[in-house]
Amino acid sequence: MIYNEQTAKAVAEQLLGIKAVKLDSVNPFTWASGIKSPIYCDNRKTLSYPEVRTFLRDCFVEVIAGLYPQVEVIAGVATGAIAIAALVAQEMKLPFIYIRSSNKDHGLQNKIEGSFCAWQKAVIIEDLVSTGMSSLAAVSALRDAGVVDLGMTAIYSYGLPVAIANFEHEKCQLTTLTDYDTTIKAAVSMNYIKPDEIATLSLWRQNPEQWRK
Repeated sequence: MIYNEQTAKAVAEQLLGIKAVKLDSVNPFTWASGIKSPIYCDNRKTLSYPEVRTFLRDCFVEVIAGLYPQVEVIAGVATGAIAIAALVAQEMKLPFIYIRSSNKDHGLQNKIEGSFCAWQKAVIIEDLVSTGMSSLAAVSALRDAGVVDLGMTAIYSYGLPVAIANFEHEKCQLTTLTDYDTTIKAAVSMNYIKPDEIATLSLWRQNPEQWRK
């Protein structure tokens, strides 16, 4: 779920303003899950714009302070959320750790990098949630290490039913700054997308797994 509509609209407009949202129905994007999509949100671009990354940092701080005042450590999901999560941790004067997608293949072979203790209360920061599988793998890694995950916050979610079901199954609260529906509405009002693209996006949203087939 989005934190609130005002924040969601503002974040969506920021992402569209720097062209972090890309549309291509002819050569669709392929997610890690294998799903083909005519839309992709490249949140890594936000790091190149000081005003945007500062705005996102402040939004995350507001969300985390409001929902999880008991937080003791900020955890970023590698690699897309490492930088923004570190900025949030710095602003909140909290320890920072990050979770790899797999154990490092040399040295200490860590999956979680940084100093932490079992039973510490963590909020996980992600840049984008599609099906939720990779995001929830990070949650599982923290739980296996004995860390208490209070919830996950993310910049953007496609709001797919499969992701909602996956987070509910794992009993992990997901809160996003903005989402697919808000971004499409903002894109229409900003003339960012064409009428035929709206139809394509609507068809894709109805059944992402079968859209290209």
